[in-house]
Amino acid sequence: MTPTLLASARPAWFWGGVPSAADFVDGFRRFWSAPSLDGFATVLAPDVKLVQPLAPPMRGLDAVRRTFRPIFVWLPDIRGEVERWSSNGNVVFIEFRLLATIGGRPFEWPLVDRFCLRDDGKAVERVSYFDPLPLLAAAAARPSGWRLLWRSGAATSLLRRERGGRDAHRVQL
Repeated sequence: MTPTLLASARPAWFWGGVPSAADFVDGFRRFWSAPSLDGFATVLAPDVKLVQPLAPPMRGLDAVRRTFRPIFVWLPDIRGEVERWSSNGNVVFIEFRLLATIGGRPFEWPLVDRFCLRDDGKAVERVSYFDPLPLLAAAAARPSGWRLLWRSGAATSLLRRERGGRDAHRVQL
């Protein structure tokens, strides 16, 4: 293998360079292939700001872990598959699908996440765009999954959700 090919097979940070959008997407893909609460730190900065449907805005990795803990308990087999992505400067858009079992039946939903990256390649902001109604309908229509939904805390966290008003989807930097 030539040095050029070897270099291109390694992420930029391996060679002391600045991580690229492709490096970030590779990390995102690895994270969602087997997501974990600790894995968030591989792609998100400690002071990250996250916004998504069905959840209050999150600030910092501790808030991210608190919000996702009940989701991962409710959907223990959740995983994601990247379909396509694009970038412009430090902004990366990733179109992907989340797949999980709800009430004993497979379910998947499409999303688009917009990330703003720091120079070290970690995301400082993420806004997720998806229609939550199919997810809510699947949860409601599958009574065999209600117990796990309730016990996980995911349902009660929805009930306690802080309402941010008309501009709740906007992240203040």
